[in-house]
Amino acid sequence: MFSAITNMSVQLVNRYLPSPFVFSIVLTLIAFAVGLATTGQDMIAMAGHWGNGLWSLHSFAMQMALVLVTGYAFASAPFIQRLLDNLASRVHSPTTAIIVSTLVGLVGSWINWGFGLIIGAIFAKALARKVANVDYPLLVAAAYSGFVIWHGGFSGSIPLTLSSGGDTLLTLSGNTMTEAVPLSETVFAGYNMLLVGLLIFILPLVNRFMHPKNPTVIDPKLIKEEIYVAPQRETPAQKLDDSRIIAVILLALALMYYISEFGSNGFNLGLNIVIGLFLFIGLLSHGTLERYYRAVHSGIGGITGIVLLFPFYGGIMGIMTGANADGISISTQVTEFFVNSASADSFPIFAFLSAGLVNVFVPSGGGQFAVQGPVMIPAGIELGVSPAITAMAIAWGDAWTNMIQPFWALPLLGIAGLDARAIMGYCLIVLAVSGAIIMGVFWLLV
Repeated sequence: MFSAITNMSVQLVNRYLPSPFVFSIVLTLIAFAVGLATTGQDMIAMAGHWGNGLWSLHSFAMQMALVLVTGYAFASAPFIQRLLDNLASRVHSPTTAIIVSTLVGLVGSWINWGFGLIIGAIFAKALARKVANVDYPLLVAAAYSGFVIWHGGFSGSIPLTLSSGGDTLLTLSGNTMTEAVPLSETVFAGYNMLLVGLLIFILPLVNRFMHPKNPTVIDPKLIKEEIYVAPQRETPAQKLDDSRIIAVILLALALMYYISEFGSNGFNLGLNIVIGLFLFIGLLSHGTLERYYRAVHSGIGGITGIVLLFPFYGGIMGIMTGANADGISISTQVTEFFVNSASADSFPIFAFLSAGLVNVFVPSGGGQFAVQGPVMIPAGIELGVSPAITAMAIAWGDAWTNMIQPFWALPLLGIAGLDARAIMGYCLIVLAVSGAIIMGVFWLLV
């Protein structure tokens, strides 16, 4: 029965899911129509909200692009590649390959979402070269399924926003929070660690049971091994480019900065701090500036979706938040519906579900918190719910529906050589299972 459900899910997605770019435009038109119907504004006003939103995520898009390329550069370091190939060579059965691919995606995404996406795709290709009769689309889907825990990890934009404090947090919390919230109350909270642990245990088994009896035939071109070619060092300029001394000096400067930063402010991992750490760890792993530059250049293609689609999702966010003269917008109506239906016990569940819905239209953790935070945080406080719990419920809702929102799968799919339709059927099953687990933990323990 499980196999039949999986096959039906795969066929449904293959038949009806459009490309990510078309998907974003369809969502734009849906949001536009809903805005006209529910806020009483005319088309000119709604178009104004859309146009203003188009360019609202530029700085955040740059941060997300840097998370991706720094994660990619680290994942493509020669010693990481050797480690992955060595691990892949120890796997011999298709079902074991699915389990291990899921685990690598999960652990990688918890450390850094960009790192997890890239290392998952690279490892899936390595496994496909080593293991016969493994279903390649499921192998890639298994790696992507690990992305469901990213917002409960080190690079989660919402917990990092809370830990950064400042005027941004004051604005995003609806002027209710002035003090930074340490990661011990979000990422390292007991319920969050339990959620991560349950998903790491259960999702590999779920993906393993989805492996079809007749696996998809793999195009050898998709999994061809990429041979690393060291840069030439013949001229003085080339030797300078590939100098380890310059890299060491830069890394020493970075080390002194982080000693100063953590010494003054404690071990607070804001988003920019995390990006910087991965940048310099990646540089250390490659050894020289030239080699690291090449690695980043190779990963630039993965940010195509961020560059092209982020403005349109910014436009959707503008439509969602565009209020009429009475302050009524789509987002406030969606959020207030859940708030008015909730109690202190059920509020985290409603925050999670509303975030999952909003994420389909605004697939950006930071952008989504900008939409929901100013309404949900004050409502939670009024009901007696901790702001940290409300924020993490939103964070998990954002991560959850990424399983059916193809936006963040684009970098992984680009490396794997597949389109979204190839993996989203499997991800639909992951959506159902992970959603049940997350709601269960928030209902029983939070």
